[in-house]
Amino acid sequence: MASSPNSRLAILSRHFTSAASASKAGQNLGWIKISPEVSEALKHRSPIVALESTIISHGMPYPQNFETAKELEVIVRENGAVPATIAILDGVPCIGLTTEELEILARLGSKARKTASRDIALVMAGRENGATTVSATMYLASMVGIPVFVTGGVGGVHRHGENTMDISSDLTELGNTPVAVISAGVKSILDIPRTLEYLETQRVTVAAYKTDEFPAFFTQTSGCKAPARVESPEHCARVIDANIRLGRKSGMLIAVPIPREHSASGSLIESAIQQALQEAREKKITGNAETPFLLARVNQLTGGASLASNIALVKNNASVGAKIAVSLAQLQKHSDKRL
Repeated sequence: MASSPNSRLAILSRHFTSAASASKAGQNLGWIKISPEVSEALKHRSPIVALESTIISHGMPYPQNFETAKELEVIVRENGAVPATIAILDGVPCIGLTTEELEILARLGSKARKTASRDIALVMAGRENGATTVSATMYLASMVGIPVFVTGGVGGVHRHGENTMDISSDLTELGNTPVAVISAGVKSILDIPRTLEYLETQRVTVAAYKTDEFPAFFTQTSGCKAPARVESPEHCARVIDANIRLGRKSGMLIAVPIPREHSASGSLIESAIQQALQEAREKKITGNAETPFLLARVNQLTGGASLASNIALVKNNASVGAKIAVSLAQLQKHSDKRL
């Protein structure tokens, strides 16, 4: 007989509780290392925000990447949650990094392997250093029971994807991993309308934060209507909690528009994107190398405006995501008391 959603949730809860209880300060639990701070937060069901590491190694140059990584963790803490930056170091998945580990990744830059969920086993077996993408960060966060994850923007269907079939694994991971991803929408170098269609196919709940239009990473508007709208951290928390209670295996995407004062010129960005795409085709840059190339080239073509916007939007996402994590933890503790 198939188990009920409630029984599956109970089994999952016991698994996460035992993993958190078993983890002592920084102990390596066979194949995964949880920092003391994150371990304590899991044990006490305190709010935690997962953070990816590809943005450190591949998203920005050193030392801006290192400074931004530290600032993101400060923002999460200031808003009441525990930051858990996720990466793979010497083949060991790490949930929560020290300042020294953050700097190692920042200095490694693109020498760290860009690691999607499909690559985790390869990086572990090769004892490599891996910077986790959205899909890998979601997967590892879910393994230890962290339901909220903040990033800059998710991957999606690449432009001309109807011919190349170049579709980010972020989207399929969202369809199979119950983690809420807080981002500034989909990277504007991608095909946003097709990405939204693909997310619908993957059964992913998509909502825009305090707006009816789906944001486009560097800019507040994309020309696409958001499938749903959420009004506050508390509203987001209720949706996430409902998704957990339903026992759904898919995640959700909460798209937070970049603050208006940091929004880049839409025409400037689009012109730079078109030129970068043309150069990528001429140089035959494809696969997981394409997005880092496009972002770096767009930054060059906009005179640094896109990088400044990128840093501003991920900091804003960290603030919103931490507030959502706090609201979710409070909601779940209140629900426990009523049982």
